[in-house]
Amino acid sequence: MTRPTHHTSPPANAGGDAARELYDELTDDLLYDPAIGHGTIMGHPCIRLAGQFVACLERNGTALILKLPADRVTALITAGTGTPFAPTGNPMREWVAIPTPDRALWQLLLTEAVAFARQNLPGKSG
Repeated sequence: MTRPTHHTSPPANAGGDAARELYDELTDDLLYDPAIGHGTIMGHPCIRLAGQFVACLERNGTALILKLPADRVTALITAGTGTPFAPTGNPMREWVAIPTPDRALWQLLLTEAVAFARQNLPGKSG
């Protein structure tokens, strides 16, 4: 059963191959850090930093989903760059979906998401 999200996505896998290739390339570039690895979350391929969620590709392979500070998520949504991520019907305040593959934007946001995950590691002070 597919759960609805609050963001609009193209039909299943429309443009997904290009988005998946970009996601794979950009996340593979992060693997220089031994604390970063691939995994899954809610059925989505994802990357984690020392167990902390960083980002994933939406199940249909078209949107990048990231965990960022709530104010950054709000700014991205307000600017029209991102859409709320709400897999259970309620938007998750620190998660945003970026529905359009854009190398420079995705790379910037992945860098921000890694930094956010790093600051939230147990035993780290902000």
